[in-house]
Amino acid sequence: MSGVIYWGLWLLFRLLGKVFFRFRTEGEQFFPKDGGVIVAANHASYLDIPLLGCAIRRRVVFLGRASLFPNRILSWILQRLGWIPLKTHRLDRKAFGVALDHLKAGTPVVIFPEGTRTEDGHLQQGRPGIGFLVEESECQVIPAFISGTFKVLPIRAKRPRLFPVSVSFGKSIDFPKNDVTNKKLGYENIGRSVMDHVAQVGGISPLRHDVSRP
Repeated sequence: MSGVIYWGLWLLFRLLGKVFFRFRTEGEQFFPKDGGVIVAANHASYLDIPLLGCAIRRRVVFLGRASLFPNRILSWILQRLGWIPLKTHRLDRKAFGVALDHLKAGTPVVIFPEGTRTEDGHLQQGRPGIGFLVEESECQVIPAFISGTFKVLPIRAKRPRLFPVSVSFGKSIDFPKNDVTNKKLGYENIGRSVMDHVAQVGGISPLRHDVSRP
């Protein structure tokens, strides 16, 4: 039943995206047709989740902030549809453990390495969580860049504005097993590298990381 609801919502958001935001995708050929893979994307708006989801022609699960949906009934429904609530103030091994199980089962897992939405339209540093997930799963990472959602619905906006939105995927990234003694440092290095790749997919200089442009 959850599959029917998932794909029904997928079609709905895809249609709404095209009608209101001229939604388009690029680089879909880089997305593997099967197997576990980590999708790492920038995060500028609440719209990133449904629009990124309907850009991927496979069922995926999302790692997202646990406080995002505080209503218990809504939280339960969304978890059935593929939301993994993540405590962001620390390394949430329980949530990452669920994500690892999905990856081992061949399900793509989406993560926003910055951990929270940007407030000024610039990309933020990737947090260590993405590094932990990459190290433990040994899965490839697909960098994704979401353009336009900061213009449509930035933080503290009361209603969305009409503006073109697109999702672009880059070539998969393989990370060699980390041999550094300090694991946290290794996770941080992966986080920085992933966000640099996300910036490159969006045509942004890694030194600037500005996503407020059209």
